[in-house]
Amino acid sequence: MMRTMLMAVIAVSLVAGIGASAAEQKYGTGVTLAAATPIETLLAHPKEYLGKTVRVDGVITAVCEMAGCWMEIRDEKATDKAPKTIRIKVEDGVIVFPVAAKGKKASIEGVFEPVSEEMAHEYAMDQEKAKAGSDMKTAVPAYQLKGTGAVIY
Repeated sequence: MMRTMLMAVIAVSLVAGIGASAAEQKYGTGVTLAAATPIETLLAHPKEYLGKTVRVDGVITAVCEMAGCWMEIRDEKATDKAPKTIRIKVEDGVIVFPVAAKGKKASIEGVFEPVSEEMAHEYAMDQEKAKAGSDMKTAVPAYQLKGTGAVIY
């Protein structure tokens, strides 16, 4: 009887583990850094992180509806009342984020960089579309992560 119960517990644990990993989706190179840098920290001290590879964790609040080439992540652990978000931009066609990822948790890895003039213009155009129901609701960002990998939970 004890052996049967032990086997049942092991079987349930294996099935639960398989289910958990099936819900996880890896994009690009995935995430290799063990610790996340809070988005609030990146935005408060940008010069300390420019050009460095960092990991951020949070909830996906927006995804590019046209090509899945960017998404915005909100830091759930921000210390003030204003939500802290950061834009993740990936190389077009290399990584494609699904619009259905909105509302899911994610870990993202990439190089922290200033937004180029060209990207700022594209983001401003996205913001104009927001008035017509597009996904982008935040101001044009000054900084972004050039995403190399992600895990969406």
